[in-house]
Amino acid sequence: MVLACYFSSLLTLGPDIDSTDMSESFHEGKMEDQIQTSSLLDIDAEQQCHSSEVESPDGLPKIGMKFESEDHAYRFYNAYAGLVGFSVRKDFKNRSKIDGSVMSRRFVCFKRGFRLPDKRNLNVKKPHKEVRTGCLAQMTISRQSDGRYRVIHFEANHNHEVVGPEYVHALPSHRKLTVSQAIEADLADRSSIQRKLTFKLMGKEDGIRENVAHLPIDLHARRTKDMKRGEAGSLLYYFQSQQTGNPMFFYAVQLDMDEQITNIFWADSKMMIDYSHFGDVVYFDTTYRTNQLCRPLAAFIGVNHHKEMVVFGAALLYDEAPESFHWLFQTFMQAMSGRKPKTILTVQDMAIAKAIGLVFPATYHRICIWNMWQNAMRHLGHLLEDQDEFGKDFRNCICEPVKEEEFFQSWEAILDKYSLRGNAWLADLFKEKEKWAMVYGRRMFCGDLKSTWLSEGFNSCLRKYLKSDVDILQFFNHFERMVVDLRDKELQSNIVSQRAPMLETSAVVLKHAWDIYSPEVFEIFQKEFEDSCDLVIDQCNENGPLSEYKLSSFGKLCQHTVAFNSSDETVECSCMKFEYAGILCSHALKVLGVRSIKVVPEKYILKRWTKDARVENIENFDGCITKEDPKLLMLSRYKDLTQKAIRLSTWAADSEEGYLFLNRIFKDSMLGLEKIYSKKYHEINKICTDASQSEDDDNIEDANYDGRSGL
Repeated sequence: MVLACYFSSLLTLGPDIDSTDMSESFHEGKMEDQIQTSSLLDIDAEQQCHSSEVESPDGLPKIGMKFESEDHAYRFYNAYAGLVGFSVRKDFKNRSKIDGSVMSRRFVCFKRGFRLPDKRNLNVKKPHKEVRTGCLAQMTISRQSDGRYRVIHFEANHNHEVVGPEYVHALPSHRKLTVSQAIEADLADRSSIQRKLTFKLMGKEDGIRENVAHLPIDLHARRTKDMKRGEAGSLLYYFQSQQTGNPMFFYAVQLDMDEQITNIFWADSKMMIDYSHFGDVVYFDTTYRTNQLCRPLAAFIGVNHHKEMVVFGAALLYDEAPESFHWLFQTFMQAMSGRKPKTILTVQDMAIAKAIGLVFPATYHRICIWNMWQNAMRHLGHLLEDQDEFGKDFRNCICEPVKEEEFFQSWEAILDKYSLRGNAWLADLFKEKEKWAMVYGRRMFCGDLKSTWLSEGFNSCLRKYLKSDVDILQFFNHFERMVVDLRDKELQSNIVSQRAPMLETSAVVLKHAWDIYSPEVFEIFQKEFEDSCDLVIDQCNENGPLSEYKLSSFGKLCQHTVAFNSSDETVECSCMKFEYAGILCSHALKVLGVRSIKVVPEKYILKRWTKDARVENIENFDGCITKEDPKLLMLSRYKDLTQKAIRLSTWAADSEEGYLFLNRIFKDSMLGLEKIYSKKYHEINKICTDASQSEDDDNIEDANYDGRSGL
C-alpha cells in the first residue's frame, strides 16, 4: 500500500525537469529538487494517495486506474519503470480531430519493436548496437468523458533482463536535471568550468555519483543550442540596424523550448529581388558541417544571367534536426512571397530530404554531384586513387547516358568491371538514382548549374571568417561585404556586355544571339553553333509539318534525334539541353539552319540568360507575368526609387544651391505623399465604419429573432 501511494504522490509533487524539456518548470516557478525513491517510501506518502480510483497494493499499474492528465500517467509509469529497472518511451498517440487533444496514448518499454535499417550504418566500421528486443511491456491510457485518463491495457512482462538500481540513473527516461542542477550547470558554464568537472561536482554534492540522474551528455545537449554569451543581443542589434536602413530587410528567429535562439534566417531586399529573377534553381549549401570549427552557416545560392553566384538568403543553424530544416524552408518561402523553385540541389542528407518533401513537394530535388563525389572518395577511395579509369567511367555513367537503358548498361558495366556487385554504398546510391543521374534530370531545368564550383567558391570566400572565435558582428560584416562584392562583379559584367562583340564568323544567328544574351551565355551559345557546323544529317523522315532528323558528329557513331514542327517552328532534341540548361543545343541549331531559320526563335530565349534579365517585368518561374504579388512589386518600386534618390542626392550635395533645391523638392514631396496617404486612410476608415455599422445592425436583428423564439 505504501508503494502504491508513493506512485500516486508523484502525481501531486510535480515532475522533475527533463534535460531536454526544462522550460515549463522554469515558467511555472517550480524549484523542486529531484525526487529520490529512497527518500519517499515512507508512511507519510499515504496521505497523498488520491490520484487513482483503483488501489494498487503491490505498486503495479492496474486497468481502471485514472490520472488527471497524460503527463501524470507518464510520470507514474516512468516511476514504476525506475523501480523495476527499465526505461519508458512514448509510443502511439491518438489526437481528437475536433480540438487536437490527446484521446489515447501508449507508453512502452524502450526495447519495444526494432529499429528500421539506417542506410548510413552499412558502411560504418562501428555502427550503434541494436538495443531493442521487441519487448511488449506497455501501459495504454484513454481519455474519459470527465477529462481524466484511464488505464485500458497493461502488460508487465519483459522479454529481456532489467537493470539493477545502481544503473537506473543511466537509462534514457531517468536521466533528468532538476531545476537546481540546471542552474548549477548554467553557472558553471558561465564560469568556463569544463562539463566533465561540473558532472563530478554534482556527484560529490549528492553523495555518490549514481545519485546524479543524468549523464555528461545531457549537459552538453543543453549547451549545444546556446549561442555564445552576448551574441543574441548583437544579432538583434545588427538586424534592427539593417531594417532601419532598409525597411524591406527580412529576418526570422526560431526559439527553443527555453526561449533561446536556435536558428536564424535573414535576407535583404536585393536578395528577394534576385530570387524573383533567378530563383528557379537554388543550391542549398550546408557544407559548413564538414568542419566543426566553423559557424553553422547555411545559404540559399543561385546563378544570375552572367553565370555568376548570387545569394538569396542565409541562416545560422545551431540545431540541425529535421524540424529545423522544415522551419528554415518555410521561412525562406515566406520571405520570397511563397514562390517555390523549380529545382533545388542539396547534399545527401535524410533530414534535408524529408523537409524538402514537405515544403517543396513539386520541386525537383537533386543531390549535389560534388557531395556525392566526396562520399565516393570515402567509400571507394582505393579505386579513385589507384585507377583514374574508374573515376572517368563513374563520371560518364552519371552525366553521359541519354536513355535510361544506356544508364543501366553503363552502371552494370562498372559493377562488373571493378567487382563492385557487393558494395552496399553503391547499392544504396542506386536507389536514389533519380536525384543524381542526368538521364532522369534532363527534362527538369537546372540552369546547367555546377554545384561544385558554387560550393567551393562560396566557402572559399568565407572560410577564414567562419571560425567560431570571430565576433558575430565581424562575421556579419564580412558576409555583407562578400555579398556586395558579388553585386559589384555583376555591375562590371553588365558594362562588359555593352562592348562590341568579337565574333568568330559573320553568321546572322550569332549577331542576333549577341544582342540578346549576356556575354557568358553567348560564349556557350557560340560553342554550340560551332559544334553544329561539324554535324551531319544521316536521315530525315517527314510526315506533313513534322520532320524527324538523325544527326551525328562527323566521324562518330553516336546519333541524336531532332523533331521539328514547321507549323509553329518548335524543335526538340533527344539530348534535352534546352530543357535542363535553357540554351539550344548544336543539334537543334543545325536543324534550324537547314530550315533557313536564321535567328533564335523567341520561345527558345530564356529571359534569365538575357541582358534584360533584370528589366522590371516580374515573372514567375513558368514565364507568366506576376501582377498580383504586392510584396515583389513594392520591392521593385523601392529599388527604383532608392537608386534615383541616391543619384540625385550625390549630385545635389556638390553645392549649396543644389542641396537647397533638392531639399525643397523632398519637403514638397513629403507633403504630397502625406495628402495621398491621408486620403487613403480616410477612405479605408469609412469602409471599416460602414462595415461595423452593418454588423451591428445584423446583431440587432439576431437579438430580436432570439427574443421572438423565447431564448
